[in-house]
Amino acid sequence: MKILGIAGSLRAGSHNKALLRAARDLAPAGTELVEFDVRHLPHYDGDVEAAGDPETVAAFKDAIREADALLIATPEYNRGVPGVLKNAIDWASRPPLASPLARKPVAIMGASTGLGGTARAQQQLRDALEFPGAVVVEEPEVLVREAFMRFDEDGELADDKVRAEIAALLEGLVHAADGVTLAA
Repeated sequence: MKILGIAGSLRAGSHNKALLRAARDLAPAGTELVEFDVRHLPHYDGDVEAAGDPETVAAFKDAIREADALLIATPEYNRGVPGVLKNAIDWASRPPLASPLARKPVAIMGASTGLGGTARAQQQLRDALEFPGAVVVEEPEVLVREAFMRFDEDGELADDKVRAEIAALLEGLVHAADGVTLAA
């Protein structure tokens, strides 16, 4: 099974990129997690879309289609989804009746230095994924609060409770992907 990992943060030392690295290590046997960097996607523009998807957008949509499921790690900026991540979802939601997100299982997790642990950003992401028909895994929630206390000096996840939550989320995602495959 192939899971496409997307981080909503561009920073090299991002806690959310570190969550994806931890997820790669915790993925169930037979599961491969590959990442897609959304930093090179242009801003969504209907005129650009009408002329044909730019190469980076086409590659992003192909990566989604080729994956069995998506795992998104989002920070929370000003109580919401980072613009770069919302932009990626906007591109992936097109065209409306043939989006690569349709029926695609998606799991969401996130790390924040605050006490909210990305709850608002995750809810906004769920709302944005509803329109194109993605199948969002609702539980378990992985809301990493005070992220600066959960990672070691090398930027690796050092919190066993969070590691267990990520492992459970991945199990749920694999189960959801298996269900979609069986239904197809």
